[in-house]
Amino acid sequence: MKAYVAVTDPDWYRYLAARPEIREANFWRPYGGRQFKVLDPGEPFIFKTKAPDNFLVGGGIYEGFVSLPISRAWEIFGEGNGVESADRLIARIRSITRESREQIGDREIGCILLRDLHFVSADERIPTPSSFTRNTVQGRGYECPGGDPVIDAMAQVLLGQADAVDLFSGENAPLGPTRGEPRLVTPRLGQGGFKALVEEAYGRRCAVTGHRILPTLQAAHVLPVASGGQHRVDNGILLRSDVHTLFDRGYLGVDDRYRLRVSPRLRSEFGNGEEFYSREGSVISLPSRVPERPSPDFLTWHLAHVFR
Repeated sequence: MKAYVAVTDPDWYRYLAARPEIREANFWRPYGGRQFKVLDPGEPFIFKTKAPDNFLVGGGIYEGFVSLPISRAWEIFGEGNGVESADRLIARIRSITRESREQIGDREIGCILLRDLHFVSADERIPTPSSFTRNTVQGRGYECPGGDPVIDAMAQVLLGQADAVDLFSGENAPLGPTRGEPRLVTPRLGQGGFKALVEEAYGRRCAVTGHRILPTLQAAHVLPVASGGQHRVDNGILLRSDVHTLFDRGYLGVDDRYRLRVSPRLRSEFGNGEEFYSREGSVISLPSRVPERPSPDFLTWHLAHVFR
């Protein structure tokens, strides 16, 4: 397992630390496109304040990385972007890039998606270990355990295996072995991460119709959360809003070979639906990565319990 220690903007950190009700965040970068490949989903992402402060102050669990238009990042994560409004988000980007509002427009920004945020109290802040050199601009990855005992301890806190007060003495020195090696948690997502990563997996295109107008696209759960489903990419399909409604109400389904199924009740009850009957039996558009495709087990459940 790995952990990543990221140099964190103090205003971003303080804004979220003061709002414990926000459990999911976008650790954004001012430019999109560049990937973040240090961590795998489910690994700990640790916040380090800038010099001269230089403390470890908390972190979250890494969900994934996407590039999103600024408006979409605000729509999905809201104050989880570390600001109070979309206008303030743009102002913060401008303060970094020195661009005009017109130059920025609604361009894409890089989004490191985090869930299960945790911030330590002021008296629990941990001095950054000497292994993290002060000339590091963005951050550094660590093998965990074994890369650094302080990072190992903070990773345990973020993974929910220990409390900060259990791991650090009055001088903030790490204690000996605590509760075993850190273990990866189930690769579930927060609600915002689910939306963003399903959109990314499907190339921002409706899996049934190919529709590409982003504001009308929605991440549908195959196995609903109310029935025990989780926010996981393999429990999601990106659908146009009306297609999502038909899928949730059982007028549309997908079999375990990814072929579209259309209920005869769509025609008998509403006298139309030719857009879908013409596609019946065809394979829906799927993510290129097999692990991101809908689970056949979830699709089978939907056909058995929802499809009419």
